[in-house]
Amino acid sequence: MRLLIVEDEKRLAVSLAKGLTAEGYAVDVVHDGLEGLHRAGEGVYDLVILDIMLPGLNGYRVCAALRAAGHDVPILMLTAKDGEYDEAEGLDTGADDYLTKPFSYVVLVARVKALLRRRGQGAGASPVHVHGDLKVDTAARRVFLGEEEITLTAKEFAVLEQLVVRAGQVVSKAQILEHVWDFAYDGDPNIVEVYVSTLRRKLRAELVRTVRGAGYRLESGR
Repeated sequence: MRLLIVEDEKRLAVSLAKGLTAEGYAVDVVHDGLEGLHRAGEGVYDLVILDIMLPGLNGYRVCAALRAAGHDVPILMLTAKDGEYDEAEGLDTGADDYLTKPFSYVVLVARVKALLRRRGQGAGASPVHVHGDLKVDTAARRVFLGEEEITLTAKEFAVLEQLVVRAGQVVSKAQILEHVWDFAYDGDPNIVEVYVSTLRRKLRAELVRTVRGAGYRLESGR
């Protein structure tokens, strides 16, 4: 999943980006509202973490502009303010959730996961994907093959997640790069092949099929 952080407190933004990257997300960071609106408007993000007090354009206006343009990306608003009026104003502009500073990083991650789960699967849907004897819980970030739990790194899980939510469909290398690595990644795109190879070794080779010239497809398990 690819996240955008729009936060002018650079130390906080970098800290959040490092933490969320370690969780397996691809994270981009900008520090003013106008750039945040431009980036979010590109439509490549799965979630936006948006501060309210921003230079150029405040978070309320960024959020309202995105919604007016028809973008339904989940938005988690951050603010140093507190009070029911501020929260109501944030939600009225189209934000999906609201977090007041200072906040617990654990709570932030829980809110991010909840918003992504809601967007990806719809309210009330199960985050557990079952394909034969392969079971992937995208909320708990756990993978089982039969009765055995398979340990994956954050990036390995993120690649598998892109395949499992589109199981049976072809997922291109570019799509995986876009959602698992961040906007600034300019390394070898064959890094995807490395992670697919690792997944085949940890799971079963036949679970991830290469579709020549198109990408990869997750097949049903046994």
